[in-house]
Amino acid sequence: MTRKLLLIIIDGVPYRNWRRLFGNLEGWVQSGEARVRRMRAVLPSTSASCYASIHTGVPPQVHGVWGNYAVKKLDLPDVFSELAKAGRRTGAVTHSFWSEFFQRAPFDSVRDIEYDEEAGPIHHGRFHTMSGYGHDNQMTPSDHDLFATLTRLCEVKGIDYGIYHSCTLDSMGHRFFHECEEMDHACYLLDEQMAPFIHRWRQAGYEVIVTADHGQDERGHHGGAGELQQDFAFYYFGTSALPPEDVILDQLALAPSILTRMGVPVPATMQSTPFFEA
Repeated sequence: MTRKLLLIIIDGVPYRNWRRLFGNLEGWVQSGEARVRRMRAVLPSTSASCYASIHTGVPPQVHGVWGNYAVKKLDLPDVFSELAKAGRRTGAVTHSFWSEFFQRAPFDSVRDIEYDEEAGPIHHGRFHTMSGYGHDNQMTPSDHDLFATLTRLCEVKGIDYGIYHSCTLDSMGHRFFHECEEMDHACYLLDEQMAPFIHRWRQAGYEVIVTADHGQDERGHHGGAGELQQDFAFYYFGTSALPPEDVILDQLALAPSILTRMGVPVPATMQSTPFFEA
């Protein structure tokens, strides 16, 4: 069976705020259409380090992305490369780091901001840089617009696998911290904006994962250890069995799980046991 799957990564939301603030996702859990588990990030729980591990299935101590200032082209098998080799169409609507890791580096804003390349491994890329980002100026694009862009790749380009990544909530968390009125509303709004797109993706036959790269603690920090910095929710819309609810999913198992679910061989470098069925 040829499956289609979308991986939605909402940057920097701790587990407890997923479960109390994302009412549409939790409503689908209550109705049985989605299931939720806890997942734990690699260390360091820094954004770029986590991005690289999400798609290669290896820890930062192996891929060498030590933080956000160590972005480079990775010479490891990853989800894009293995799907492309198997003849599956891939798409990405993400921060530019994903293009640098898995397509080419350094990122050239004119050349790489948008591309459609038959050679892959990312066949259809739509990226943003957040250039000028700082505490008082987030420089994050609208999540609604990014969701629409991913949907267009699904419906016009016919991608089999797509990844979405947005830094909106991570950026706001660094500014406001997660326990405040501003973050409550921001999480609510993103959940509301995402819901109709999830419905549309499901109607189009995609299995959908909604998750994060890492959490964030009371001071808006991540990069280190501990439940708030490392743990986040993993929502799954699909028919595969999952481990029991008390099992914490390993972020390193995500890449081999996606490949297993899509019927593509898992490379030897991805050593964590997949939690999805074929």
